Amino acid sequence: MAGTDDEAVAAADDALYVLTAVLLTPAQFPSVLGDDYPEACAALGLAPRADGYGLVLGQDGDGARWTVVIDDVSLVAVAIASWDCGMEYELSPDERAVVTALPGWPLAVAVAAPGVPAPHDPPPETAGGPALRPPDTRVWGSAQRRLGADEIALQWAAWRGQINDADFSAPAERAEATGSSPEGEEGTPDAKGTPGTKGGAGASAGGHAGVRRVLAQARAYVDSPPPLGRVRSSFAPGDARTLRADGPGWSIVARTDDIAFVLLDDEPGGVLPVGRGPELPGLLEALDKMAVRPL
Repeated sequence: MAGTDDEAVAAADDALYVLTAVLLTPAQFPSVLGDDYPEACAALGLAPRADGYGLVLGQDGDGARWTVVIDDVSLVAVAIASWDCGMEYELSPDERAVVTALPGWPLAVAVAAPGVPAPHDPPPETAGGPALRPPDTRVWGSAQRRLGADEIALQWAAWRGQINDADFSAPAERAEATGSSPEGEEGTPDAKGTPGTKGGAGASAGGHAGVRRVLAQARAYVDSPPPLGRVRSSFAPGDARTLRADGPGWSIVARTDDIAFVLLDDEPGGVLPVGRGPELPGLLEALDKMAVRPL
């Protein structure tokens, strides 16, 4: 594990200018790092602690990037909530809460500390190992797919507004029109059911084999629970929940009272809408019951 020796911790703790912080817990973790909580922890060389961690990203007095891992999750949660409300909050973890200090940042940070050199990796003699760097999202892949799902969850109303419910045809209607069996088609839109183009995304999900595969794998989660954090449930307006599920090469974002969107590694930039149909509501309800939720 990079930067776990006392020298690295001391270097990071010496006048660390905190820039931001994120939670690394089963219910809330930077999904760009992995499809589930254990995978995200492994990306940082951390054991998947049951209570999770807080990640404090900052610069030392020389401008070097450091990620300080602490076990005081509630402290980081309070800081994030305060910042989100536009309030000032000085995040100063007790040194007893520090688990380790990792050189570099695992996430992209757009700001820098004033009055110190520009952000850079710590020198090797101080870092104690390779510096963390954000995953490359310049090309489509797993990391960018998960970031796309994050955006849809965050901007649900905007994405949902691009879908006309009339574009979703019932399975029986499609079967009658095509003479085919509706089996395996339930819950998918016809060829017109697309979210349009936004940020380079947009694709049709009508009869999409990849979507059927994803829904089948998501159903399997109900009987055989996946690694912790692959299914997460968070707040949504009304009595609904925002549901997020990930798997090998795919992500689902859904509202329990509405439709779902599917993103695939092998569909660069594609966002595939899935209509409710007769099966999707039950699937979402079952996944929500097994999902981990923020405390």
